[in-house]
Amino acid sequence: MLHTIHKKAKVFTNSSVYFVCFFVCFSLSVAYSQKTKEKISKPNFIIIFTDDQGYADLSCFGGTHVNTPEIDKMAAEGAKLTSFYVAAPFCTPSRAALMTGSYPKRIGMAKRVLLAADSLGLNPNEVTIAEVLKSAGYKTGMFGKWHLGDQPEFLPTKQGFDEFFGIPYSHDIHPFHGNQKKFNFPSLPLLDGETVVELDPDADYLIKRITERTLSFIEQHKDEPFFVYMPHTSPHRPMLASPEFMKNAPEDVKAILKNEGESVDYKTRDKIYPQTIAEIDWSVGQILEALRTNGLDENTFVIFTSDNGPMVGSAAPLKGKKGSTFEGGMRMPTVVWWPGKIPAGSVTNELLTAMDLLPTFTKLASAEMPTDRVLDGKDVFSVLQGKSKSPHEVFYYYNKNILQAVRSGKWKLRIAGKESPALYNLEDDISETKNIIAAHPDIETRLRSAATEFENKLKINIRPAGVVKNPKPLSK
Repeated sequence: MLHTIHKKAKVFTNSSVYFVCFFVCFSLSVAYSQKTKEKISKPNFIIIFTDDQGYADLSCFGGTHVNTPEIDKMAAEGAKLTSFYVAAPFCTPSRAALMTGSYPKRIGMAKRVLLAADSLGLNPNEVTIAEVLKSAGYKTGMFGKWHLGDQPEFLPTKQGFDEFFGIPYSHDIHPFHGNQKKFNFPSLPLLDGETVVELDPDADYLIKRITERTLSFIEQHKDEPFFVYMPHTSPHRPMLASPEFMKNAPEDVKAILKNEGESVDYKTRDKIYPQTIAEIDWSVGQILEALRTNGLDENTFVIFTSDNGPMVGSAAPLKGKKGSTFEGGMRMPTVVWWPGKIPAGSVTNELLTAMDLLPTFTKLASAEMPTDRVLDGKDVFSVLQGKSKSPHEVFYYYNKNILQAVRSGKWKLRIAGKESPALYNLEDDISETKNIIAAHPDIETRLRSAATEFENKLKINIRPAGVVKNPKPLSK
């Protein structure tokens, strides 16, 4: 009898063990499934942001002076955005608008390009794309050129980025600047996080090194949602290219640059523009291939664009270049890629802006939008999918703090600057050659009223830039 009871107890004990094990395994399975589902539901985001690249500086945008097979393939698998604008025609304000979803004037960052040991920077109180996504569980990495303040208070690691590898401003802000009589810049610092790891690094390897660090970040965080901001230092002058991409450069150019020494031959380097673009194209190919290899391609939104128009390249058929509020200064060659989400081979001519990335990413990531401030960007994902029109009734072209032009639909009115007043129909005249303002006084009146109304509203919603006292050059 006792033997029977003991046997039953043993059976009961084993059953309990099995039940507990089953329950634990089931619970872990459910938790893992939910966690995996959450990871899959949160897409990754990559912004590839070049420097001074013109509208025609991609083969898929009509450029014959460059060869960009990887970006062309990206466009064939994704969408070309033919009316994508940045919020300023030069570096610092354009990047500030991208990061914050706000016009540069609204955040006190419109006046000028920042230099070494600058007292100004993007205010730490601003909310960046990185901070929004970080709050939603994303790992955030930036690899390349910052240009929103080089003092410790303004570095990317203080603006939501877990990792940073790159330079704090343009690579021509160094002791061998083309105008040494006007500027006396300190050594160019290369940072890893907040630490200067090199001074005056070999700039010809910057594209390669930025790419390698980005690939490492993707590999490290492939099992969790991530955001990568990859602002290349090129093709800003002086042109850069690693030895692998210099092989097909003109022999006379290679001979001159071989004897360049410590100085920088800007004019000769201008002639390796195709090589610089080729290396950027290679870099894009490396990033997309890493996504495919790791099975991340169908869960990653990638956008390729530039910060402003060209100094050396081409904006054809657009008029203007870097520093100009004609189309060539602010309309960028842009490609978006997200297999299965953005229609392959599509072309979108709807008006979109770099400021739209913050609200678009926020919505896709199920993150929280800042509610204590005015933002100018819009959620445009449905536009990218071809399901809706642009949410922008009007776009404003600022040069520094001056509102120089306004676009609404196909109409663009210049109200200040060169060749103003002028009205252009951008659908019929993308090159801004035919001033038809005399024939459309009603359009002129409507757009002038829009400009005045926006300026008046902006005045009461301006946030200050960050300022530090006694700024010092970064050094090792």
